[in-house]
Amino acid sequence: MKTRPRAVLLAASTIHFLHDGFSETLYVFLPLWASEFGLSFSQVGLIRSAYTGGMSAFQIPAGFLAERIGERRILALGTAVTALGFVAAGWAGGFASLLVLLLGAGLGSGVQHPLSSSIVSKAYEDGNRRTALGTYNFSGDIGKAGVAAAIGLAAGLVGWRAAGAAYGVLGLAAAFAIVPLLSRLNAGGAEARDAADSSPAPGWGIRDGRGFGALCAIGMIDNATRTGFLTFMPFILMAKGLGVGGVGLAFALVFAGGATGKFVCGVVADRVGVIRTVVITEAATTVLILTVVAAPLPVALAVLIPLGIALNGTSSVLYGTVADLVSSERRSRAYGLYYTTTIAASALAPTVWGLIGDLGGVPLTLTLVGLFVLATIPLCLLLRPAVAASARS
Repeated sequence: MKTRPRAVLLAASTIHFLHDGFSETLYVFLPLWASEFGLSFSQVGLIRSAYTGGMSAFQIPAGFLAERIGERRILALGTAVTALGFVAAGWAGGFASLLVLLLGAGLGSGVQHPLSSSIVSKAYEDGNRRTALGTYNFSGDIGKAGVAAAIGLAAGLVGWRAAGAAYGVLGLAAAFAIVPLLSRLNAGGAEARDAADSSPAPGWGIRDGRGFGALCAIGMIDNATRTGFLTFMPFILMAKGLGVGGVGLAFALVFAGGATGKFVCGVVADRVGVIRTVVITEAATTVLILTVVAAPLPVALAVLIPLGIALNGTSSVLYGTVADLVSSERRSRAYGLYYTTTIAASALAPTVWGLIGDLGGVPLTLTLVGLFVLATIPLCLLLRPAVAASARS
């Protein structure tokens, strides 16, 4: 049966929308949990870190498991675990139970990024892979904005317990649909092996270790920059006179730009090349973050959409490049390795930047965040030969 790339992309994008909706819903629930259970800020941070840490921890195991039994079965199981975690959170009685449930939910959600990316990259093996992965990433940002807004409204009407459980039930329904849907599309199955080659080849399937290492380092710096900026953006804008209500608008502007960037930059990379696109987006990120720090409030708000494009757009380019540097039969585990390192950077970065903020203040912190992303440019020189070799092969 022939794979239908567009249908596979639609299915993977829907799964991405669902999982990123789970992740961003936590931002809606955290202040409600803090109020109801009397949580400290450190406890609130631990709950968020538990979910993100769980996601990071299960990326590589998910890739290994998918090689044995196929991406679609692991995707369905992980989605069900995440959904059950949110359903069960509706009966949580306090900090400890929330921490355990969201750690489990995060572990389940760890399957989504590496396996969905692998499915999409295989479906677009013959071309336009970065455009497809950019579309896939765009769907996640739509899920972040749309689901968080809907759950926030629902929580105000029926309470957070019912709202979270209802979204969990929706996730369970999706989990049951994943295997039959992807089976019909001939996507996400276990790799067929000849009898003489029943044992998988050892290793990660990385064709260029130096290039893959540079790619992971660029991804880690890019993620650390993104989470650092988003963590401290409200403080710098409020210091310029923005009200609490305006902070929500500021995030909406950044996320709107981010959704656009994840789609557009994937297309641009297919046209002008990976290295040029990464250098342009990272240099633009530096200039625009420094503008937010130094400019008056109207100018700072005006640059948030283009900043969102640059801040988030690089990731689509990097995701597509993972597939260029590894053998196709090892793509799931290679994506798992890539996402483990980059999501771990996302989890650790706010703590590091927070320590700097305590010592030197928010303007200095965001200035350093903006300059830090320039470290990706020399790394692009290490990545360039690997990308060129992949294009020739």
